[in-house]
Amino acid sequence: MATVKRTPFIAGNWKMNLDHLQAIAFVQKLAWSLQDAKHDFDSVEVAVFPPFTDLRSVQTLVSADKLPLAYGAQDVSAQDSGAYTGEISGAFLSQLDCRYVIIGHSERRTLHAETDEVVRAKTAAALKHGIVPVICVGETAEDLEKHGSSAVPVAQLRAALEGVSADAEIVVAYEPVWAIGSGQAATPDQAEAVAAALRGVIAEALGDDAAARTRILYGGSVKSGNIAGFMREPNVDGALVGGASLDVTEFSNIARYQKHVGV
Repeated sequence: MATVKRTPFIAGNWKMNLDHLQAIAFVQKLAWSLQDAKHDFDSVEVAVFPPFTDLRSVQTLVSADKLPLAYGAQDVSAQDSGAYTGEISGAFLSQLDCRYVIIGHSERRTLHAETDEVVRAKTAAALKHGIVPVICVGETAEDLEKHGSSAVPVAQLRAALEGVSADAEIVVAYEPVWAIGSGQAATPDQAEAVAAALRGVIAEALGDDAAARTRILYGGSVKSGNIAGFMREPNVDGALVGGASLDVTEFSNIARYQKHVGV
């Protein structure tokens, strides 16, 4: 497999938190905090994933103030348009200049019964509209006990990549369901083992070049105190941060892991 330098990626998933006014204040504070700390955005990319109702406000702020932050949506419809009440098309997100969209988060899979087939269709929809899908995979505690740590994430990613072009840009986020919001993160070794297995799936499905350039994130109880351990692993390229992404100081410290810890 070719050696490619992958830009680390720290992404904050706000989930159903912060209205559009709070989003404006948060993004301003985040940008100021990182810029005051002389954060190198070319060395570590930082993105936020607000609720749908915040996206226009975030777009306007990022564009007007030329903030070096990326942003994305938390979900996308598999459909382009039509009688799909409550759905948001990839075409709409593209018009808002969304760079990324989260697909297949465990909460969508669990609370909205999204299957591998739905995740595959949403992945295709994102790519169709020029949006980079952040494809989430992960096992429950029951899956872990029954199948081990990598079997379910590997199967989920393999299904999501069916029909994806070898030159497509994707991001993969490994989020063990048992770690999300629990305060009990996976160990760096555990995250690395699964990330390596997922990179193998990408190589099989899309080729070695795609596997070498694709960023794989870890998510699940990530905080400034443990991010360094994950980022030392060769196959972990960043983090999809949940609760800690709602605290400007904490999220800034996670993004600046290279500055405040020896990585």
